[in-house]
Amino acid sequence: MYLVDDDDSARSGLGRLLRSAGFSVVAFASAQDYLASGPFEKPAVLILDVRMPGMSGLELQKRLKETRGGPRIIFLTAFEDPQARAEAMAAGASAFLHKPVDEKVLFAAIEAALEGLDPNNN
Repeated sequence: MYLVDDDDSARSGLGRLLRSAGFSVVAFASAQDYLASGPFEKPAVLILDVRMPGMSGLELQKRLKETRGGPRIIFLTAFEDPQARAEAMAAGASAFLHKPVDEKVLFAAIEAALEGLDPNNN
């Protein structure tokens, strides 16, 4: 599982939560750092912040969609933004959640994303 969030405390807290639930997590402070670190394990789930300096989460989603076999994306945001939600979901996001996220809601979204992965391509 991959995690991209520019907020240090959010990234470390979410990383700890996911690891405590048994997930292997690789975390990045920016979309650019994530892209520079490839190649990525497939299939994968990416938990992604929407608003970040430089490349936004929505821009990263567009770029990943251009490459075959991109990860299943769960967006997290601290902002109410119906347009961003609609754009993310129309582009194939698995979920669009708000911070602070309830861990049961997050784990349900992760489970749904994992169930939607194709082990051969994505």
